[in-house]
Amino acid sequence: HSNLFLISFTPHCNRGNILVVPVDGSHWVNLKILLEELHARGHNLTVIRPSTSWYISEKSDLYTSITIEMDEDLEHFLDGSIEEYIRFINQILDDQNMVKILVVSQYDLLLTDPAMPSGAVLAKYLKLPLVLYVHWIPRGEGHFVLTPSPLSYIPVLGSGLTDQMSFIQRIKNKIFYIFTLFQQNFIFLPIYDDMCNKYIEGGCDVISVLQEADIWLIRSDFVFEFPRPTMPNIDYIAGFQCKPARPLPAELEEFVQSAGKHGVIIMSLGTYVDALPKEVTDEITSAFAEMPQKVIWKHKGDPPSTLGNNTLIVDWMPQKDLLGHPQTKVFVAHGGTNGVQETIYYGVPVLGIPLFFNQYDNLLRLQERGAGKIIQLADVNGHSFEQGLKEVIHQESYRQNIQRLSRLDHPITAMEQAVFWVEYVMHHKGAHHLHAEGYKIHIFLLLLTVVESFYCLQMYKIILNCTVYIFSQTF
Repeated sequence: HSNLFLISFTPHCNRGNILVVPVDGSHWVNLKILLEELHARGHNLTVIRPSTSWYISEKSDLYTSITIEMDEDLEHFLDGSIEEYIRFINQILDDQNMVKILVVSQYDLLLTDPAMPSGAVLAKYLKLPLVLYVHWIPRGEGHFVLTPSPLSYIPVLGSGLTDQMSFIQRIKNKIFYIFTLFQQNFIFLPIYDDMCNKYIEGGCDVISVLQEADIWLIRSDFVFEFPRPTMPNIDYIAGFQCKPARPLPAELEEFVQSAGKHGVIIMSLGTYVDALPKEVTDEITSAFAEMPQKVIWKHKGDPPSTLGNNTLIVDWMPQKDLLGHPQTKVFVAHGGTNGVQETIYYGVPVLGIPLFFNQYDNLLRLQERGAGKIIQLADVNGHSFEQGLKEVIHQESYRQNIQRLSRLDHPITAMEQAVFWVEYVMHHKGAHHLHAEGYKIHIFLLLLTVVESFYCLQMYKIILNCTVYIFSQTF
């Protein structure tokens, strides 16, 4: 049925010419999967990359690259990354020959990750239709700048709250929201706004540039996220990177099968964390050694001193293929977006150790649905970690709940939706008819509406009192 749906609704789109401005690291790893599908459908892809890129290859059969020479090495993605991307866009737009090349190439649209919104500013400068591949934006969670977001039941990223809040929790949520606005409006966004004012005729702010995007491809959905208002130009593509598991390499398959009826535990802390503090690592290792399961642990650095015979340490593992293996019983993870979506797709419960960014919020959503359990890093010791593993493995409700989430299906796949909307924007040269006007209303007008509402209520009260008085005098 999904194939028939796609044939009926996919717009006719000739070979397109797409300019891509990615963000490095795990963001690129997943965007590349979307690019592979677009390439398979015959579209030409051009990727602009800094010479300091970790992951984005200069030579590829998938795309043509434009490499921007950067003066300094990007040794720490998390340190100074904003300045790095500002310099990146400056290098492009200050080079008139480069700008001319981009203009004459006649791109049909620009696809970018707004975590670093330099690409969105470039689209504004080149007057190209814009599709955002959204993990997060500089102000945090993207919905808050585009959709109605009542704080009474929509938790702010980082608040550690759910959609069911007490009065005190709603106050906490509001405080988090105000703090986030202050942090972004006075610390991060002015840097980007200066860039907008420098290159965009008439000036602008970066949030308005993002709000003008034709389509937002948000890497979430309502299987995972708490229900909330949305907009016509938002499409949800959670798990688009997931595919049926492939066979494991022979040696790894042999190790997995050697676990017998007890199965396998897998552990990974994602792209940016090689290892935990030594004392925490030793506690985890000793807990693993007490478990009857076999363990596959993505870990870099010196092997832990208490390593058990049941634990295999690897620099890299085929995570999706292991999650899709019937022997896998639990995934010990940090709660990154990729890992959480993959556990839902493959139906494997999670023991989560959140470290930074939105990881606690991701794991909280699994925990609220009974599909995972959170242990804070400060609380990890051999006993608590072992008890957490045993709880998730032996309480059948964890597996039942994650597999229930896995069975919740859509008319077409997330990948088909993503490709549909990219081709839709190319075919129609934008999607401005899907834009709501609400986000353009100035805060002054919103406050004026509140004042008007107050006076209307007062007038209603006066009229009601007068009516009651007249009736009392008449009858």
